[in-house]
Amino acid sequence: MASRSAPERGRNIDVEGAYRAAEERYVAANPESLAQFTRACESLPGGNTRTGMFYAPFPLAIARGKGAYMWDLDGHRYRDYAGDFSAGIYGHTNAVVHAAVRGVLADGVTFGSVSSHEARLAELVCARIPAIERVRFCNSGTEANIMSLVTANAVTGRSKIMVFEGAYHGGTLSFPPGGSPINVPFDYVLAPFNDIDGTSALFDEHGQSLSAVLVELVQGAGGCIPADADFVALLREQATRCGALLIFDEVMTSRLGPNGRQGALGITPDMTTLGKYVGGGMTAGAFGGRATIMDRYDPRAKEHFVHNGTFNNNVMTLAGGAAGLEQVYTPVAATALTESGEAFRQRLNALGQKHGLPFQATGFGSLMNIHFIDGEIRSHHDLARRNLTALDLFHLELIAAGIYITRRGYMALSLPLTVDDHDVFVAEADKFLSTYGELISA
Repeated sequence: MASRSAPERGRNIDVEGAYRAAEERYVAANPESLAQFTRACESLPGGNTRTGMFYAPFPLAIARGKGAYMWDLDGHRYRDYAGDFSAGIYGHTNAVVHAAVRGVLADGVTFGSVSSHEARLAELVCARIPAIERVRFCNSGTEANIMSLVTANAVTGRSKIMVFEGAYHGGTLSFPPGGSPINVPFDYVLAPFNDIDGTSALFDEHGQSLSAVLVELVQGAGGCIPADADFVALLREQATRCGALLIFDEVMTSRLGPNGRQGALGITPDMTTLGKYVGGGMTAGAFGGRATIMDRYDPRAKEHFVHNGTFNNNVMTLAGGAAGLEQVYTPVAATALTESGEAFRQRLNALGQKHGLPFQATGFGSLMNIHFIDGEIRSHHDLARRNLTALDLFHLELIAAGIYITRRGYMALSLPLTVDDHDVFVAEADKFLSTYGELISA
């Protein structure tokens, strides 16, 4: 196998040239992944069915996983720091979750009727997130967010929805710079994230026609940027004043503490959306909130809202999710993982200070994002100067060192990761900054 080590420091090369050299080493080291990618491109546009999984020159093809580790088709082992974009909180082979799923598989997969598993997971979710008095399940965070918005429109009789620059609420609810041509065509009011004055002005202009305010408490795809407590408090105050429903997208952030990120902030929304790990690693989504809102879905009520979905109550998701929340990701475990993530992120930020380089990790708890940029980051506007070539290089060099993160630098820690794993990560990041520091600072 070709060498997977970085070039010696001091070579006369710029950061683009360093990336090209790392890419050549990557191609040479991963022939089976390349062959898999080539075959996949014959039947899948771009060789994949999930855009975020692609990165140049081609993505690794993963063959299996165990605990916090994954192996690709070429036999390389990786510490998994991507955590399937926060869905993989239990790691790859959690015994409790797997036992629950195997148990229901033995009794049949789909019944076309209700089961006891629905009520069990619902009770656990409502107990975990007090703002959710009633909940309904679906199949993804995207679906949960769409359902929350159509609910808000139906309940309020209005149609405008306030969202925020840089937000990602799903594949058809995405608001990156330049927008998205495949968004669901709601009537959006696009507000500046973490900007109290700018957002207040939009409430003054559109408040009486707003049905909902949808916000991530940490922008995930937007760079893992936490919402300021004062900013979230403003949203609560203004939504109440104008009669709009405040919806917290906690698809990712519900992991950040015993009661989600909203519990730590002490701010109560009208509705909350969930997804990712809530199904124990299976496809999952949920939307819930105040009983007065959610009871509109009670089929015993006159003129109730209809919400169907063949796999909303699939027993694998329900049983795996319930086992995970009840026995593995307990409130105590949630607190511990959040604290561990904060300590790890502080160690990464210390590296940027040690080397005097534009390198930092934003985020909170077990969710974070590496950025090659200096200065405070409070919105996607602050990321305009980041060195994306350095980030691409960092990604490939970490892979060469047996550490898997996403190309954009996003990381979601899983329970099986240990302090020893973090030590290895910090050491490799330190080595990278020592090797390429002069190129990055140039």
